Amino acid sequence: MLDSTTEQLAGDAKPDLDLANATWQSSGQGRRGNVQIAFVEGYIAMRDRRDPDVPAVIFSPGEWRAFVLSARDGAFDLT
Repeated sequence: MLDSTTEQLAGDAKPDLDLANATWQSSGQGRRGNVQIAFVEGYIAMRDRRDPDVPAVIFSPGEWRAFVLSARDGAFDLT
C-alpha cells in the first residue's frame, strides 16, 4: 500500500502528504459507498475504498467545498 501520494489536480500544486496513518472515513452509504476521505494536514484526501493502493485525489479546503456543493446540486449525477 502506498504511504503517500503525489496525485495532482489541475491548478494549484498539492503537497506530498503522508497518508500512512490517515484515518479514512467511508461515505454515509455504509458498505455500499465506495469513496473514503481523510483529513490530513489541512487537505482532504479522497480514495476508492475498493482499490486503496491507487493514489488518492487531494483537495484544498476551497476545492473540497466546491466539489461537495456541486455534488449536492447534482452536477455529477450520471443517472
